[in-house]
Amino acid sequence: MATAQEPAENNDHLIRSSDSQHPANLIPELCRKFWTLGWVTGTGGGASIRDNDLVYLAPSGVQKELMKSEDIYVLSLAQQTDPKNRIYLRSPPSFKPSQCTPLFIAAFTKRNAGCCIHTHSQWAVLITLLLEQMPNPEQKTMFEINNIEQIKGFGRGFQKQGNLGYHDTLRIPVIENTPHEEDLTESLEAAMDKYPDTYAVLVRRHGVYVWGENVHKAKTQCESLDYLFQLAIEMRKLGISWLSDIA
Repeated sequence: MATAQEPAENNDHLIRSSDSQHPANLIPELCRKFWTLGWVTGTGGGASIRDNDLVYLAPSGVQKELMKSEDIYVLSLAQQTDPKNRIYLRSPPSFKPSQCTPLFIAAFTKRNAGCCIHTHSQWAVLITLLLEQMPNPEQKTMFEINNIEQIKGFGRGFQKQGNLGYHDTLRIPVIENTPHEEDLTESLEAAMDKYPDTYAVLVRRHGVYVWGENVHKAKTQCESLDYLFQLAIEMRKLGISWLSDIA
């Protein structure tokens, strides 16, 4: 279990801004919206935004629809030399750091993401349960869908130009859940390495992590993915395959 090193000074100036687009203001606003979608109920899920070297994070145990800018953690990526002892520039007085933190950091350091979102969407969980029933071991660990318009909401991959097209196949890998969230980090990083073009990783019986170059792209991809998960579940009820030969 990682420990947190508290700052000598709390640096509250890092989370104080009248700019609605400042990360400390954006994260609570995003989480309120995600709560209305059922993505972050019961204090689960969260979001993080990177601004150059600074990373802003939602805390653990907070009711996401009630979160305020004062509840936000801030750390410097350059100061993180020991993954078991994270150093924070700014910590809220009454919460603990999120166990999602090392997974968010993986998106920032391995994909140069500007935002990472973690949801406990029921649709994401149900997709992993459906895949769990597949006979082929490889099918159990990959969600695939094509020839659906909403696929256009996804980029082609890390350092690639443009978005996926209607006929392209969207592939989202699945990793197995662990009792402690931060222990998912190694599996998440392995999935990133094996599937370098993915912008998301499903966690079996848990939820999904989605990232993007900035807040707008991460949010767009997260919304598009949740739409596709729900659509895929309805397609399965009707006996419609997620993959088709339309060209």
